[in-house]
Amino acid sequence: MTAGPDAPTDPDPDLAAAAVERCYEQGWTDGLPVVPASRALVDRFLATTALGPETEIGRLPQLDRVVTVELAAINAVMAGCLPEYFPVVLAAWEALMAERAAGGGGWQSTSGPAPLIVVNGPVRSELGLNATGGVFGPGFRPNATVARTIGLIVRNVYGIHPHALEQATQGLPGRWQICIAENEEESPWEPLAAEAGLAAGTSAVSATLLRTSEFVDNRHTGSAEQLLADFADTLSRTGAWIFRNASAGIVFCPEHAQQLATAGFGRAEVRAWLAERCGRSVADLARAGKDGLDGMVRFADGTRADGFDPLLRGPERENLLLAVAGARNAGISMVVRLFSDWSGTAVPVRGGAA
Repeated sequence: MTAGPDAPTDPDPDLAAAAVERCYEQGWTDGLPVVPASRALVDRFLATTALGPETEIGRLPQLDRVVTVELAAINAVMAGCLPEYFPVVLAAWEALMAERAAGGGGWQSTSGPAPLIVVNGPVRSELGLNATGGVFGPGFRPNATVARTIGLIVRNVYGIHPHALEQATQGLPGRWQICIAENEEESPWEPLAAEAGLAAGTSAVSATLLRTSEFVDNRHTGSAEQLLADFADTLSRTGAWIFRNASAGIVFCPEHAQQLATAGFGRAEVRAWLAERCGRSVADLARAGKDGLDGMVRFADGTRADGFDPLLRGPERENLLLAVAGARNAGISMVVRLFSDWSGTAVPVRGGAA
């Protein structure tokens, strides 16, 4: 069949490749190809929010650089988002702006922190966000591109590039790629956003900066206390300690969360149990060379009769983020080490698909 004169034609791949190369030449990419941002495409993103294009949504004082809604939209286009993802991008960015480190020197830290973005509510299924198997991995466009947008904003608006303003010694393999949806359907607890005070069923985003993540594989015990002891040991490893206290998080797989809930552990009980037991003795810290360094890390000050230094400041929610995601096919969960304090904020997704 011969196509009529009004039939659509395939895009010219050579022109597309040239546009992508132009983005590389300008330094606008994170190393991977980006989608060139046309005026018409950016306008489709802007149409998903009631905020004006020039609305300021972020500022880095030490660099005197400002993020606007339009600049965020341009970077969301380049990251490969669809327009309907943009309200989630804006909520994720707002949640990050509530974090003290994200408004200070966090993006330029030697540890190279990555955002952890957790999505709740109906928007998860509406956009196809992954909440189950392989939730920390690749393969799902909204998870990957929402997170990638944050990195492109930091790079292209704040101007923080590797070997320039960014000072990461090694960085993280997953930087800019950690956006997960909470598995509310298999979680025994209320959604993370509801714990933060939002109404149940609200599409919302929680976010913070983390230093790294490491899994806990425990399918060996039916005891909730033994399971928690495994998490306490992982959280307490000396290599992760820099300061006297630290904030952390756990993204439980459904199997672990359900095992704990069956034994009577809600989020508050999990935090209390771990706050009491996460830590190391002064002797352990001394063997690792972390019993004192100009007052910046732990030191043996003689104030604890048993010589035990707790890792967490206490059982408060802000010291230990607890979420549920992943598949219910094995006892494998993820410990995440927060870069700094967690505000505990959840931001509603406004407009668009929310």
